[in-house]
Amino acid sequence: MIESILFMVGLGGCASLVLSFASKIFYVYEDPRIELVEANLAGANCGACGFTGCSAAAEAVVRGDEPPSVCVISNKEGVERVAEIMGMEAGTAESPHAYNMCEGGDRATNRYRYLGIQSCKAMAVMFGGKRDCHIGCIGLGDCVRACNFNAVRIGPKGYPVVNDDKCVGCGACQKACPKDIIEVRTLSEKILKFNQLSDPLAPCSQTCPAEIDVPRYIAQIRQGQYKEAVRTIRMRNPLPLTCGRVCPHPCEEECRRGVEDEPVSINQLKRFASDYEMNSGKRIPIKCAPDSGRKIAVIGGGPSGLSAAFFLRRLGHQVTIFESMPKLGGMLRYGIPEYRLPKKVLEWEIQGILDLGVESFTYVKFGVDFGLGSLVAAGYNAVFIGVGAWKDYSLGIEGEDMEGGFTGIDFLSRASKGEELDLGKRAAVIGGGNTAVDCARTLLRLGLEKVYMIYRRTRAEMPANEVEIAASEEEGIEFVFLASPTRLLDKDNSKRVCRIEYLKMQLGEPDASGRRRPEPIEGSETVLDVDTVVTAIGQSPDSVFKERDPHARMTELELTRWNTIENDPETLTTTIPYVFTAGDAATGPSLVVDAIGGGRRAARSIDLFLKGKKIEPVKESLQNKRIPESIFSRVPGVEPVPRVRMPERKVEDRINSFDEVDLVLGEQNAHKEANRCLNCCRLCYNPDKPAMGPV
Repeated sequence: MIESILFMVGLGGCASLVLSFASKIFYVYEDPRIELVEANLAGANCGACGFTGCSAAAEAVVRGDEPPSVCVISNKEGVERVAEIMGMEAGTAESPHAYNMCEGGDRATNRYRYLGIQSCKAMAVMFGGKRDCHIGCIGLGDCVRACNFNAVRIGPKGYPVVNDDKCVGCGACQKACPKDIIEVRTLSEKILKFNQLSDPLAPCSQTCPAEIDVPRYIAQIRQGQYKEAVRTIRMRNPLPLTCGRVCPHPCEEECRRGVEDEPVSINQLKRFASDYEMNSGKRIPIKCAPDSGRKIAVIGGGPSGLSAAFFLRRLGHQVTIFESMPKLGGMLRYGIPEYRLPKKVLEWEIQGILDLGVESFTYVKFGVDFGLGSLVAAGYNAVFIGVGAWKDYSLGIEGEDMEGGFTGIDFLSRASKGEELDLGKRAAVIGGGNTAVDCARTLLRLGLEKVYMIYRRTRAEMPANEVEIAASEEEGIEFVFLASPTRLLDKDNSKRVCRIEYLKMQLGEPDASGRRRPEPIEGSETVLDVDTVVTAIGQSPDSVFKERDPHARMTELELTRWNTIENDPETLTTTIPYVFTAGDAATGPSLVVDAIGGGRRAARSIDLFLKGKKIEPVKESLQNKRIPESIFSRVPGVEPVPRVRMPERKVEDRINSFDEVDLVLGEQNAHKEANRCLNCCRLCYNPDKPAMGPV
């Protein structure tokens, strides 16, 4: 008995020793954080994150393979708790959402009849699908079947519609789509999406320098969804009120309706939507990504600087604008007259940008009050230079510096500030661009009896907007074409302008610009009696900041022979790694909408730089290009429908004040004009219906 007991004790002891050694040898350690992380995930085991379950996802977080935001259906608090367990910052986690880029659907014509398996992937094998549009949606709903959250459906027009409230951004629909039509993107990714050659885009959207989705916001106006229209516009353009008033709307040049009829009044509709928001008394909320902790200095508060600041702030970065003038706005405030862009409208629009958390300082001049070195020392991680083009060109003729002689931007800026100017009764403006027209119409409103515009070519060659030229003619401004000023004359050596002498010209062979070169006619000297002469023949950036900034790095900033900042036109990078540029400082004088588009493109490059990523051009960028197959020479099914005319003040009411001349469309006319839009995509469009009702 005793022997048996001792044997059992010994056997037990041996087993214990074996198990003890085995536990040491075969022990598998499990990080306790896995259990804690898993406890703070949603617990749905839905697989939408790409892992087999929450436990596998938790293991990936602990390994460092996934961020705290791995769970696509977790809320902000859940992400923060997981980050705390891991000893990490929650970071700039943004909720991704799916969205559909193609709205062609059943409108697209078919190349063949398909009788195979009702699957997009199966049909895609057959010549890419039955649609004529080789990039368009097939419409058989693979994305719908892939979604576990009932967030995607095929709408009545044959393309997928996403329910944002149900979408968790898991990406299953994107993976299921063989045509890459449905995508999953965060807010930041949507902001940084630029037009590409492979995108389903209407010709108008391709032509817009800001790359706005024109058909979408017009469709939203047509459906009475004005807030949504403003959001669509503002995704690419932070200054829709301004552009709705001063943009020459290059988008309308490629409007398909314009091939057979008058183009849709795209810009008036943009203004209608943006004025709706301003006049409603309530701002539409603008979402921003979580703070990144990065700081950017924006030098210049004009359209490119405001645009860069707006998009950088929406991307989660801290932005400070430095402006040399008393108020922000740049050329928008000091170069565009009140009758075209009221200051109260501009103020409202700029305040909306500042309300996002953008800081600003005025009366501070780059190269004088601060420099590149002080910005770096203050902790700014990147610098954007958008100083504009404020330096007027001069004619270089005799008497140009006499009293009564002005240059265009200087004159407009001083008039904008309300400065008292001794102008006399008669004036001549030299030039044929928009600045020259603005000067002439401003002089008229300042009470002058006679205003001439002297241009060395004919009306057909004037670079100013046609509507501005026509308005000048209506207001009584007298054009003197084929005339080249030779000198300004005074009386009795008074050093005060009293006459301008010019040579008559004739047009010869075309020059490098394609316009016929003006050639002087000998012995044709002609004199006009005037008290004021404004020279408005162009301007360039003022690079004095480079000369005055003592920081050694500034010597590396290269300029072009036109005094613009040397830059890569696709990335807006300069010869200093952390310095970027856009707008007139980069391109020379250009359109406001060009500066806005440049500001967003520069914001993309700055964001890449701040994240330590390689700054590369957008792949297959559509910048200054067109998709050849989308440009039609004929558009069957279009019936002529009168374009709604822009309301404006009567001439007799407008020439004696600086009240806004161009007025906004009424709601009924806005709907009428929106119904003229064919809602184009890459190839498809809506032919006119007899009743022209909502599409």
